[in-house]
Amino acid sequence: MSVFFNVIERVDPSAPKAPRKWYPIIKSIKQVGEKEVAKLIADETTINRKEAEMALAQFEKVMTRLLLDGYTVQLGDWGAFRLTCNGKGADKKEDVKAENIKGLKIRFITGNDLKNNIKKAKFKSIESMINKKK
Repeated sequence: MSVFFNVIERVDPSAPKAPRKWYPIIKSIKQVGEKEVAKLIADETTINRKEAEMALAQFEKVMTRLLLDGYTVQLGDWGAFRLTCNGKGADKKEDVKAENIKGLKIRFITGNDLKNNIKKAKFKSIESMINKKK
């Protein structure tokens, strides 16, 4: 298992006039869809692929309903999902209305188990992967 990174040159936001620096950025290999996730779950458990697909579809439905009903969804020590919003500011507290909310975002707050598991990541440059294929 490896997390791949690419290298890009950027301006340091804390010192915009300073010389540009090189930074690593994480690069995804590809996006894995719901059906593939269901297949991987089925491979690791006693449920079949269709049952896993149904469970994922129901999870999305239940999560959406709970978030829209104002709940934070805590998944053990894996993490929690909650809504945040972007809004238009007002000069006075009493002028803030629902219309000031311009958009919703879903925020995921990582739990300790997932944080600790992610710390085990091994990194490889994309360049090394490309050079290996040559």
